[in-house]
Amino acid sequence: MIGTSQSVGTGLSLSGVIGDNETMASWPDRRLLDLLQLEIPIIQAPMAGSDSVALARSVSSTGALGSLAAALLDPDGVRAAVRAVRAGLERPLNLNFFCHTMTEPGDAAREGWKALLRPHYERLGLDIETVAESRLRLPFEEAMCEVVEEIRPEVVSFHFGLPAPGLVQRLKERGLKILSSATSVAEARWLEGCGCDAVIVQGFEAGGHRAMFLETDVAAQVGLFALLPQVADAVSVPIIAAGGIADARGIVAALALGASGVQMGTAYLFCPEANVSPAYRQALREATDTGTAVTNLFSGRPARGILNHYLRETGPISESALAFPYAATMVAPLRAASEKAGSPDYMQLWAGQSARLVHAMPADQFTRKLAAEALSRLHAGYS
Repeated sequence: MIGTSQSVGTGLSLSGVIGDNETMASWPDRRLLDLLQLEIPIIQAPMAGSDSVALARSVSSTGALGSLAAALLDPDGVRAAVRAVRAGLERPLNLNFFCHTMTEPGDAAREGWKALLRPHYERLGLDIETVAESRLRLPFEEAMCEVVEEIRPEVVSFHFGLPAPGLVQRLKERGLKILSSATSVAEARWLEGCGCDAVIVQGFEAGGHRAMFLETDVAAQVGLFALLPQVADAVSVPIIAAGGIADARGIVAALALGASGVQMGTAYLFCPEANVSPAYRQALREATDTGTAVTNLFSGRPARGILNHYLRETGPISESALAFPYAATMVAPLRAASEKAGSPDYMQLWAGQSARLVHAMPADQFTRKLAAEALSRLHAGYS
């Protein structure tokens, strides 16, 4: 347990903001803390390609929950990453996987996607006919389940629903806690009914991929603070708020609306431990409240990112985009060329709508600062 005298790395201490006789037990809803054996009800969101071992270790070291996205890793890569996080650190860890269906597109769909992308290739002096196959994001299946059973992370989270019921049951039999994300009341109810120990409620403000799996209409997706109380009324498991939360004010508001904790992604991209290029960091620093959009132009599934030349010129949503995850293969050369040139024009810049609220600092300091300030606001409200 983090004591009340622990420094938050910003000139504050937990004792200085919540009172000498109070501890982390002051959190108003301890269900998530007790479920996941945490001391701070904050989850660092898994962010494939942008999170890191260093980021997960730094967050977990505070008593919050560090996460690693595993959708782009093979079994040996998952083993190595978990070993690196675990070295000298006995704290809970979350491993995240995708649960999509792989439906390979036909020749006509591929040609339509090429036709849309060809002008962009020509602008950058690239040949779309020479694109090599790239590693695809694979869904959670038998082979990866065996790896997870072997390494036993305390928490396993999923995106786009859940894997086959038999795989979920195997993980639960090992004592692992299961989380997944919902973008509607119906999805939250489905997740609870299928065995989730807690549900992540993803508002439309969130950066990265929409977690939609029962829902299909992006235009009908709901903002976090409209969705949270409705999900809280609909399910009995703890809920975790995600989307547009970047400071203590957002944490307190989420808790007031029924959340037992929060998940934050974009805010952690500002930390030096995040695997973010200089051009990406600059784009994050310059992001505005209206500077992001939901697009399917990178992966084939709706995801929120910072507007750039590619999204503005093409439209952010296109019916020509190949199904997830196949669209990414032909976009990869555009992304690589753009990043090599230090230009954001074709970069995949996932970000939520509250980036402008964040100030960069090491992840452990940031997490403790969030906790201290949130507890201070909560305590002031109760006194």
